[in-house]
Amino acid sequence: MAETETEQVLPLLGFTIGVTAHRRREELALMLERRGARVVTASTMQLEPLAGKEELRQETIDCLSAPIDIMVATTGIGFRGWMEAADGWGYGEELRQRLQSAELVARGPKARGAIRAAGFVEAWTPQSEAVGEVVERLLARDLTGQRIVLQLHGEPLPEVVSALTNAGAEVIPVGVYRWSDPSDTETVVRFIQTTLSGQLDSVVFTSAPAVVGLLKVARKEGLEEELMSVLRHQVLVACVGMICASPLMGRGIDVILPERARLGSLVRAVTEEVPARLSRRLTVAGHDIDLRGEAIVLDGDVIFMPPAPIAILRELATRPGVVFTRTQLASHLPGKESGSHAVEMAVTRLRLLLPIPELVETVVKRGYRLSCHPVLSEPA
Repeated sequence: MAETETEQVLPLLGFTIGVTAHRRREELALMLERRGARVVTASTMQLEPLAGKEELRQETIDCLSAPIDIMVATTGIGFRGWMEAADGWGYGEELRQRLQSAELVARGPKARGAIRAAGFVEAWTPQSEAVGEVVERLLARDLTGQRIVLQLHGEPLPEVVSALTNAGAEVIPVGVYRWSDPSDTETVVRFIQTTLSGQLDSVVFTSAPAVVGLLKVARKEGLEEELMSVLRHQVLVACVGMICASPLMGRGIDVILPERARLGSLVRAVTEEVPARLSRRLTVAGHDIDLRGEAIVLDGDVIFMPPAPIAILRELATRPGVVFTRTQLASHLPGKESGSHAVEMAVTRLRLLLPIPELVETVVKRGYRLSCHPVLSEPA
């Protein structure tokens, strides 16, 4: 059935966007839905807090055994979680005293905000928000004998620890949480299959572990190379920042990046780029058509369509007035649909959905085309 609307068209109306986030997944999905998108979600990694673990308690005790010279906070949630865990163990006051005399480095604005919320003042934040820039700046000085506390962001960072240790520092890694495999792998597999079937227009990532998690599941299912090809050529990929994007860009995937590594900026970038890159506007037989994902806007009315009819219309719209054979059109049908009969059924459904069915013409013994002659709409 077609669904029509005459109200103002939301920027993402008709487009389907995949969200892989674990934290703030609902918030991100709601922001996109408010702009008209249909959202498909799958947590490709999950966050496992370590606040109740003995290893974090022991790391905290190690930090308190001597003065701290430098403290590197890599994430806001990690720094806050550590302070809360220390309070729970009765070490909060002593830890704050140690940090009060330390040089505090925040990897990015969220970590900086957590530092300030705890009553401290950061010494520096890298513009790139990258751990690599933090390490480079620290290695530019003499680190001999310096005690550096490194709050991890879900991964061990052995190369960072090794570089600082080789420079003469004592490094104490503090793991407040870690990323682990998704608890619901079946949902991730369905997400991958949905992507491969052409049902997603864009996929949005908010962390590098989410990217790694998706590729890991795809590899296990034997679908990694196929997924990479679809992400390179068919689906728009958006990432919250360069760190998140680097695993994909390193494999030749073009990535939409916001001006700032923030959720709101990411949503704005997706809202601007998806319609700009994926919608197709044309005038056919005196009527304005805007093709957008699973919907079209015909003379201001929004019409949602199933995959097969919209696939036929999208291909016909590449060359209005040109005849496409059934064989040519069959290659663009989604899923397992194929053959002349499937094309005929899709065209029939397309005409039933269009308020002006004459826009799709049959050329006897040749195929179908979008009308190249003026076609009047039915009187209201």
